[in-house]
Amino acid sequence: MNLQTPVIIHKAAFDISHRATILLFGSCFSENIGLKLVENKFSVNVNPFGILYNPISIYNAMTRLLDKRGFGVDDFIPHNNLHHSFMHHGSFSKTNLNDAVASVNDSFALASSQLRSADILLITFGTSYVFRWNKSGEIVGNCHKIPGSEFTRERLTIEEITSTWRHLLTRLIDINPSLKILFTVSPIRHFKDGAHENQLSKSILHLSIDSLMQQFPENTFYFPAYEILMDQLRDYRFYKDDMLHPSTLAQDYIWQRFGETYFSKETHDIISQWQRIYQSLSHKPFDLNSAAYQKFLQRTINDIEAFEKEYSFISCFHEKQHLTELITNI
Repeated sequence: MNLQTPVIIHKAAFDISHRATILLFGSCFSENIGLKLVENKFSVNVNPFGILYNPISIYNAMTRLLDKRGFGVDDFIPHNNLHHSFMHHGSFSKTNLNDAVASVNDSFALASSQLRSADILLITFGTSYVFRWNKSGEIVGNCHKIPGSEFTRERLTIEEITSTWRHLLTRLIDINPSLKILFTVSPIRHFKDGAHENQLSKSILHLSIDSLMQQFPENTFYFPAYEILMDQLRDYRFYKDDMLHPSTLAQDYIWQRFGETYFSKETHDIISQWQRIYQSLSHKPFDLNSAAYQKFLQRTINDIEAFEKEYSFISCFHEKQHLTELITNI
């Protein structure tokens, strides 16, 4: 008896390997997959503007990176004792204006350089609804808890999304013809919009992505994270307590399907070997000062050095540095 409706995903014609440079932009799904990639030692930059939900804000962020236009004090507004950028998530907001500018520009410089030579872009659209700031008319990536009366809420059309993204994809592919652009739609439902409105919003995103894939068939691809959660994991045990966000179990399953689709045997082997080391790095000893723990730390360093020797294209500098500091401080 089959108690699920499995989502069939064909093995991709290309691999995502540890040699690739990967950039991720978008909503929470990009964050979830990105953290898994980071944990497993991929070369990855996750949401350099923080979490962004709508296609226009993601487009604006990537276009600004391509234009190499950094940020100054005029790009920030004060609210609730913090300085905010409408193009960034609240995690970049600071009490000191200069600190806020420095924070976004540090992230910007690295991402701007990487975007022009990246191997993989993973883009997650979360919602078709946007908020437009009444004072300037700009679509914001985050309202930063500024009163709703200062914004106008709109729903993007398929044409608005595809026309802007057609321009962006043309630029990206002209700069980097071998670039692989992997689209997903976030499986997290925006129930504050209402059940029907959320469904309309997600449908617009799906149709927009489909249109872009027809126009750029050699460079654009789709991973069905939305369909896996909505159609295969149709049970609230796969959701967190808010009944909207996927549980850890669901995230792990989607990660498994992602790996089955895009990882080669070598990549799976690397992940398997690294996970054994990662478990050691996560170990919490009963006695920090024991000789046994010191031997354990040194053995883990040896394992990391052997791993680096076998896979010279993966750096474990920070992990070794951390373990060395632990040994020194014992």
